[in-house]
Amino acid sequence: MKFFEEMKWRGLVENTSHDEIEEQLNDKKISFYAGFDPTSRSLQIGNLMTVMTMKRLQLAGHTPYVLVGGATGMIGDPSGKSDERNLLSTDDLEKNVEALKDQLSRFLNFSGENAAVMVNNADWTAGISFLEFLRDVGKRFRLSEMLAKDSVKSRLNSDAGISYTEFSYQILQANDFRVLNKNHDVKLQIGGGDQWGNITAGIDLSRKMNGNQVFGLVTPLVLDANGQKFGKSVGGKTIYLDSEMTSPYQMYQYLMNSDDKNVVTYLKYFSFKSVEEIQNLEKETAEQPHLRTAQKALASEVVEMVHGKEALEMAIKATQFFFGQKIENLDDREIEDIFSEIPSVSLNLQDLGNIQILDLLAQTPLFKSKGEARRSLQQKGVYLNNNQIEELELTIGKEHLASPTSLVIRKGKKSYCLVRFN
Repeated sequence: MKFFEEMKWRGLVENTSHDEIEEQLNDKKISFYAGFDPTSRSLQIGNLMTVMTMKRLQLAGHTPYVLVGGATGMIGDPSGKSDERNLLSTDDLEKNVEALKDQLSRFLNFSGENAAVMVNNADWTAGISFLEFLRDVGKRFRLSEMLAKDSVKSRLNSDAGISYTEFSYQILQANDFRVLNKNHDVKLQIGGGDQWGNITAGIDLSRKMNGNQVFGLVTPLVLDANGQKFGKSVGGKTIYLDSEMTSPYQMYQYLMNSDDKNVVTYLKYFSFKSVEEIQNLEKETAEQPHLRTAQKALASEVVEMVHGKEALEMAIKATQFFFGQKIENLDDREIEDIFSEIPSVSLNLQDLGNIQILDLLAQTPLFKSKGEARRSLQQKGVYLNNNQIEELELTIGKEHLASPTSLVIRKGKKSYCLVRFN
């Protein structure tokens, strides 16, 4: 199938501004852009929809312009937001811009025939005075059209309302499209469905000021099985692409927990598997859902793409720990990441070599008393780093550590506690 047909098969086309986009993407080589505001030092897994779509377009021969919003990041996009976001300092924004540049460079090729280009809208916005902007750009906008945008209407009708600052965001983003079209012949802007109003504003502005026809394409918003925005784990934690904010193991587990009714859709969105491969995974999931073949394929491809092969191997190894594999040869950061969601206790480093297993168990939340711990030991129901404990008089020493300062106690099949020696 042709490129645009595959895009539609994958569900990546929610709306387009013009029918000509199909011809542009199938038969021509064009420049396109997507924007990312540096409101954090890391993108979220939900941003992968746009990033992967950019990668697909680049692989098809089109040239990506990656816009990092050093200017718009100071304002905040009201699209998809229920209230006003906190504004960041200039220093924080600059740090975030640099972090996002590094992160995005992992996914797109910045060398070669259709090399990606990184741009920052602060370069053409920061030096313009407020009066100049109103005179040259602001006069091209009609208030009735701005108020009709869904992102504005939803906020106007909410308790939070919308400030003039955020109301002006669509003008700034529209001007980005105009500048990129004028200076770099960028003809297409892509983004999530909540960007439709901003993108069409840019199309109108480019026509009015440049006299050029440009285009817009939006992808669907990615939702989980509960209809919530994709990228939140159990407990509401955001899944970031930065390994220091969300470990590869946590990302792997998040994707492994994808619902059967969503996982094939996610494979179409986020993987580069062929149509035939995805259809086979869909069939396997329908016939043997307990094997979670599609979830494993999704989690493996995304984690390796974001964090690399070694991180994927560690994430798989960590998963195996929860199925009984011996826990050993980890560093402290790894063991903290893997067991971040379980109870933990901290003991003194001097206790190593002096504390007996019953005393240690009694200090964990797994056992109410030393007597309960003794009974569990006698019933062969206590494990040290997933090794069954046979000795009631065992003294815990450095040889029992799974990392330089930590070990893991397990009670029964699923109750764990991380023990640190500080």
